[in-house]
Amino acid sequence: MDRKTSFNLWYWIAAVLGILALQYVWTSSRTIEQLGYSDFRALVREGKIAEVEIGAEILDPALLRAGRFDRQVLVDRPDKKGRIDILAVHLKKVVLDADVDRAQVAALTPGFTGADLANLVNEAALLATRRGADKVALQDFTHAVERIVAGLEKRNRVLTPAERRVIAHHEMGHALVALALPGADPVHKVSIIPRGVSALGYTIQRPTEDRYLMDQGELETKMAVLLGGRAAERLAFGRLSTGAADDLQKATDIARAMAMRFGMAEELGEVAYAREGRNAYLGADRPITLFEREFGEATAAAIDRAVRRQVDAALARAMAVLTERRAALERGAALLLERETLGEAELKALLGLDRGVPDRAARDGV
Repeated sequence: MDRKTSFNLWYWIAAVLGILALQYVWTSSRTIEQLGYSDFRALVREGKIAEVEIGAEILDPALLRAGRFDRQVLVDRPDKKGRIDILAVHLKKVVLDADVDRAQVAALTPGFTGADLANLVNEAALLATRRGADKVALQDFTHAVERIVAGLEKRNRVLTPAERRVIAHHEMGHALVALALPGADPVHKVSIIPRGVSALGYTIQRPTEDRYLMDQGELETKMAVLLGGRAAERLAFGRLSTGAADDLQKATDIARAMAMRFGMAEELGEVAYAREGRNAYLGADRPITLFEREFGEATAAAIDRAVRRQVDAALARAMAVLTERRAALERGAALLLERETLGEAELKALLGLDRGVPDRAARDGV
């Protein structure tokens, strides 16, 4: 057999095998509609179909009418009490140190689901093993939360001294604004150690309780904290960097929601412009697209102005706080460059915020 004939033979063998593989994938992944009802029943009787996954988008609304289902169970994210009960199950698998309290761990994890809590316990156990401990301590759970929320530490990511200075001022700006403004979530930790894919530093705020409602003042404070890093860069260096891109996006989203959904823009009145559409099958809420808006160009321009005004006001508020505390900003950035990570107690002590002195920004309503 010559070389050309051998090549052709292997080519046809590969082609036949490819066709058989495609046929197998097609027959094993067909939907019920493609199978047909009779074929589907036959496969069920033969035991070739163990389970069926039905996408919510193909359900008919009639299926949800009263009497169709005996019981509907809503599985939502657990509150603090629910997290304590879930942790009681997962913590049985590990040996705990005396300083670990379920209520404390639950307080660290607002918004976590049951799967998140299971992952948290596993991560904490791994961290304890890596440091050679025979028991899982509270610090392991704290570090595990940071790892889940902010990502893995990337200590091998080399930053220039100039970049580290910018990041230190940026993160200290977030922390200072959060510590200064009333109603902001407490700062748990601030760090300039890169984490995850793109985070060059991070400031972790930890809510003290589960929240289901926020007022206008709290949203404005949240925007000011988000823009604290941007304000610190402008104040310290007189120029801007790309590090605030995510902060700007989040602040803009909040401002747009305040204008379009919550009726918190005075010039737009008590009107909701972001009417949410309905799912064609389930009636579930789904945000409208740009092509489904129900307002004109003049209103769209007014919305843009309201969003711009809210974001500009939040940035001005952050600038005012940091201008008042310029010395603390520089001192905190220097400490952050030296230690790389600062906790809540260290921040308050090192920046002189634990002396009970009334905050001028709070007094003046900054």
